[in-house]
Amino acid sequence: MTTQQVEFEGDELLESHPIAEPLIAGGVRCHGGFDDSGSYVSPRTAKRGPAICAWQAKHAREFGTELLDAPLDAWPGHYPNVAQARFLLQQDIVRPMITTLTRIGTVEGFGAGIRRAAVQNIQRFFAEDIRGTATAHLDKGLYEAHARDEAGFEDEAGHRQMWFAARDIAFEQPDVESQVAQMLELMGLPATFGSGPPSLERLAEMRRRAMQTRQLDDDIDFELESQIARMIRLVFIELAAFRSFSWAEAVLADPELVAGDGEAARLVSYIRADETPHVEYLKTCLTEIRDRTVIGQSGRKYPGRDVVLPLWNRALEQSLSQNRSANRDMQLRALDHELRDHPRKDDLIEEFHSVGDVRPDVDGSWVENTA
Repeated sequence: MTTQQVEFEGDELLESHPIAEPLIAGGVRCHGGFDDSGSYVSPRTAKRGPAICAWQAKHAREFGTELLDAPLDAWPGHYPNVAQARFLLQQDIVRPMITTLTRIGTVEGFGAGIRRAAVQNIQRFFAEDIRGTATAHLDKGLYEAHARDEAGFEDEAGHRQMWFAARDIAFEQPDVESQVAQMLELMGLPATFGSGPPSLERLAEMRRRAMQTRQLDDDIDFELESQIARMIRLVFIELAAFRSFSWAEAVLADPELVAGDGEAARLVSYIRADETPHVEYLKTCLTEIRDRTVIGQSGRKYPGRDVVLPLWNRALEQSLSQNRSANRDMQLRALDHELRDHPRKDDLIEEFHSVGDVRPDVDGSWVENTA
């Protein structure tokens, strides 16, 4: 018998702990703050944190299964690695680092769209009662809290602005306005990406393409498949992000390379703390769905594992192969562009590769650096 609360109103999952001092970064009021001991307190975790623990405990009691998970060490370290980033900064080649921080902040800002992802009345897809689960609370505060953490809310800045503040502190207010369009182009995205909600025409086109490449049986509602696939992608994005956070903290903590006496690195550590509830609630929801019974549009019933695991396995493979290579290619293109007029371009790029964990082979593939 347990007294842990498992049913919550949306407002409860958005509640924050009392703080003694707000977090101010680069003159901007950010979410979260510090308690009486000076420790950082993540926003919107007063009820959300205990709720996730309660849902996980409830599921373990009822199903006796482990959380669906992918170990963090399955993800490779950040590219470029810490030694490569330090090498570039020592050579006074700072723009790649500035661009990377700008890119991370920009992508974090896209998180505002998470709030539009919730499926209404998700109970209709399951044979079992899902009351008292994380899945039942996706549209009751979990997605909204995630969106606010990433993109900010009202007069409190979120991760988007916190990454930009870390960049500005470390590199003393660099001029980055001209970088954004070029950065998005290198990422293969239109210059207007993330500037607002997509148009109805854009949404229709995205849906059409997604339906053409769907993995599951047509009897499984496409809306449910899309929701599950989206949550899986978010899990893997968040796990990969932890590697980026460790990398950024290590580079930005070096006072001989960047300004701010470590303040930028501390900001990144706060962002990293905020991301933990995101990974946990997403893994909890996916586990709950995996262990239940999904109802198809025809009324046929499917084991949840036959719905979740094919999507999980395919996304995991993509994250550790195509997506990883694509990110390295993008980073190397950006460096090549930055050094295009440098008289020592070839030598610098070779020295850059020599301290890396991987390097491009003659055929363009990526291989372990054996130097």
